[in-house]
Amino acid sequence: MTSQPASRRTVLRGAALAGAAGLGAAACGGGESAPKGPPTPTAPVDLGAPSAVPVGGSRLYREQRLVVTQAAKGEFKAFSAVCTHAGCVADKIEDGKIHCPCHGSLFDAATGKVLQGPAGAPLPAVPVKAADGKLIAGPNA
Repeated sequence: MTSQPASRRTVLRGAALAGAAGLGAAACGGGESAPKGPPTPTAPVDLGAPSAVPVGGSRLYREQRLVVTQAAKGEFKAFSAVCTHAGCVADKIEDGKIHCPCHGSLFDAATGKVLQGPAGAPLPAVPVKAADGKLIAGPNA
């Protein structure tokens, strides 16, 4: 059996499909929302005044890649804002849900648990405390 050489059209079509596949893979890699570094702080982070986190609510510290909740006055919990699916940083908190902009994962702002995938693992907890009029998160907090 003799094989026929590929036509120019077949070669060009294959090249176009390979390029499109590469763009699709890059889009799933997190893009601009992907964090630079570990998902949790490696040193204490000063988040400012504890009053910035509403009692019974949460606040997203996007630049620091953290979410802090205050269930009752003075009772703080913190979680990484880095999605456990593809490493994108959450972009908002609505109705007690942390939203990942990349693939639609949702997390409970009070517990860090996954409410909607594709993420399969909860957001990592981060130590947090209020001291000397500041909210500090990270190791030794």
